[in-house]
Amino acid sequence: MSVEASIVPAGVADAGEILTVQWAAYLSEAQHYSDPFLPPLTETLDEVAAVLAGPTIVLAARLGHRLVGSVRAHLDGDIAHVGRLSVAPDQQGRGVGARLLAAIEEACSGRVARFTLFTGAGSARNLQLYQRHGYRIVAHRPDPNGNPLAVLEKSAVSPARSDA
Repeated sequence: MSVEASIVPAGVADAGEILTVQWAAYLSEAQHYSDPFLPPLTETLDEVAAVLAGPTIVLAARLGHRLVGSVRAHLDGDIAHVGRLSVAPDQQGRGVGARLLAAIEEACSGRVARFTLFTGAGSARNLQLYQRHGYRIVAHRPDPNGNPLAVLEKSAVSPARSDA
């Protein structure tokens, strides 16, 4: 019997676990792009703790006491910038990433008109995940190291109003 990860708000105390999972998750991206200096791999513990202490929404996926994934959303006006979706390598392909993505969208629901995110332009699994969830590629640009990125967007779906 498989146990489903619970999705919960992350706190500053989770910074170390989030960073560890992030490093493990992005290692395959670093290998794919031959770039060990991808921003998620150079982020420090203090930087992650600062994000967790600030206004950014950060969610964590937990299996029991183990943190197995996380995602962030920074709200800027009516746009939610989703980022750092990370799932522990041994938990990838089990729906954790999809659940984190849905949960961060739900956490921003009613506060934004659209979601935006980016991933490596050659990261087929990531692109498939985002496109399955309604994101579409709207642009391409390089990351700070020159690696090609795909920029994706999705309109936020407003819940049906009942004025009765």
